[in-house]
Amino acid sequence: AQAQTDPRWLGSRMNEWYASASRLAPGEWGIAIADQSGQMLWSFNAEASLMPASAVKLFTTGYARSVLGGNARRATRMVGTGMIDPGTGEWLGDWALELNGDPSLERAQGSGPTLYDLAAQVAEAGIRRLNGPLRVRSADGPATAVYPSVWSIRHRGRLFAPPVGPLTIHENIVWFTVKPGRRPGERVKLIETAPSGISSLVSVRATTRSGRRSRLRLLPRAGGGWVITGTLGVRAAPRRLTAVANDPKLVLGAVWAAALRRAGVVWKRYDKSKVSFDGTPRVLAEVASPPLDSLASEINRRSLNAGAELLLHWAGGREEGPAHLMSHVQAVTGKVGGLHLVDGSGLSYEDRATAATFVSYLAKFPGTPAGRNFPQLLPSNGSGTLYRLTGGLPASGVVRAKTGTLGQVSSIVGYL
Repeated sequence: AQAQTDPRWLGSRMNEWYASASRLAPGEWGIAIADQSGQMLWSFNAEASLMPASAVKLFTTGYARSVLGGNARRATRMVGTGMIDPGTGEWLGDWALELNGDPSLERAQGSGPTLYDLAAQVAEAGIRRLNGPLRVRSADGPATAVYPSVWSIRHRGRLFAPPVGPLTIHENIVWFTVKPGRRPGERVKLIETAPSGISSLVSVRATTRSGRRSRLRLLPRAGGGWVITGTLGVRAAPRRLTAVANDPKLVLGAVWAAALRRAGVVWKRYDKSKVSFDGTPRVLAEVASPPLDSLASEINRRSLNAGAELLLHWAGGREEGPAHLMSHVQAVTGKVGGLHLVDGSGLSYEDRATAATFVSYLAKFPGTPAGRNFPQLLPSNGSGTLYRLTGGLPASGVVRAKTGTLGQVSSIVGYL
């Protein structure tokens, strides 16, 4: 361990490595290696302002933790003004769903809160019937989800770049799993949807054919939703088709309707409420996300761009988040030059940072009140985006780092 931090030994080894690596991957490099105090041990072009890609999520994690705390949770609520009819259980008055950008809402594998959890609370409160259309609100502005203007148009519609905003459900993507029919010519069968309850949003027109081959397509449906077309071999395994939910309110409505039915609550969305009440809406039901630290760990492990943007919105606001993020990084590192951030995920081609700024942040942030155990929020080697980083290391978990890949950019920032 002493030899690895000796500048002469490290300099010799790094010079050899860089000479080889730069021949294999020519381009503009920026490298900085420092000890735990931030003292530079070896560097090359460390002050160059380069595109960091998803390594920006490391800054966003630290900033959100500083503002909100590692135990903060994001709430999803049903709110309303009115009262319950004691005879029928009908809600008399107005109601709405309040979504605040919980990246774990309806997340697959049951690792986040669900709308059924919310609907079950509604039923437990004695509400048996809701009237009126779905209204969606947010605690901090319009309940929308939009494609960030600072992201390249070429990414629109791709799974790693869904709409971002308070109106987020199942990370604003959908998937449908189908299996072949029993014999050729039969219609392919839908066996799973995610989020649960959106089977009404898909039309299955694909048919079963002989053999094992699959030629399936998931296309937009006129009027909203999707269509599965093509063929699936009768001996083929089930296939999953995935798409971005560009209209998350449509998805929300389908999932909410299914959740209410399961909870035993009748929803007549085309019937108007019989009574209108004035006053501030009160919380009728509420579910919450896992703690921020848990959210951040998952976002970094899977490098979820929308999740990182939601963390930044939560901590710094929708419009001023990037400016607050830059100020945070500059305050921690004491470095001003070479830093330009326009989002919280690093998906924008406009982001810039230096290798020296990254290592300074890594060294100094754990010493701040919000920085305790900060490395544990980053993926370990052998897992997540670092699952291939195993060679030459004694065991998984000895590296905690965040990678970044964007176009012809590759980055890695972390601890050894």
